[in-house]
Amino acid sequence: MSKKIKIIVADDNRNLCQMLQNYLQGQEDLIVVGVANNGLEAWELIQNQEPDLIILDLVMPNLDGLGVLERINSRTTLNRPKIIMLTAFGQESLTHQAMMLGVDYFILKPFDLDILSKRIRSLTQDIPSSQPAQNSSVAPVVTNVGSGLNLHVEVTTMMHQIGIPAHVKGYQYIRDAILMVVEDVSLLGAVTKELYPSIAKKFDTAPSRVERGIRHAIELAWERGHTDTLKRIFGYSMNIERQKPTNSEFIALLADKLRVMSKVS
Repeated sequence: MSKKIKIIVADDNRNLCQMLQNYLQGQEDLIVVGVANNGLEAWELIQNQEPDLIILDLVMPNLDGLGVLERINSRTTLNRPKIIMLTAFGQESLTHQAMMLGVDYFILKPFDLDILSKRIRSLTQDIPSSQPAQNSSVAPVVTNVGSGLNLHVEVTTMMHQIGIPAHVKGYQYIRDAILMVVEDVSLLGAVTKELYPSIAKKFDTAPSRVERGIRHAIELAWERGHTDTLKRIFGYSMNIERQKPTNSEFIALLADKLRVMSKVS
């Protein structure tokens, strides 16, 4: 039997911790070796349990997520766990600091548990069954933060600025669509044949629902009336007051903006 992925959950929301623990323990390849409700508890567990991965809340009492990251980075004798950080709207400046401290992936609350488990597996798939401690930090921790992570933060920030509510289904669909198109621009030529079906499969829904969800999210953003923000992000390629972009235009414009930003950075 393959080695189980050892996980520590650290969040001051006890209900969320219990939900995560119940879900993760139900996965045959994952095991929760500790749950902490503040940063000091998390740090103690990290030292005692040597987890493969930590699900870490950004804002916690006693010692926040940034403080935990700093302590992890300060030690040189033990293997460095992968870090998935839980964040929320309004924490963009803290998120940037966390990124600089070597977070491997950000997940915006609320999140999909199935997507979380996929991220856990993708981040830990290169962890061997036994790894010498001295090899744990050969490369700078910032190298774990590739352009994909920067893009994830940027697309989240951009969607927040536009005014797309995080609780609507279309929010997740749009975010995934933009990131997929950034990686493969040819998907714009096959939105209904490839892009929507791929997202639908991921969220266990129908392509038509993905299309409607994205449409609904765009309409909500336009109704909120952040005209100046929309003009700044979309430029003057369309008359913001009179014209809503199609789903494809919306995805294409934001994906192109992110692609340019990633090249600059």
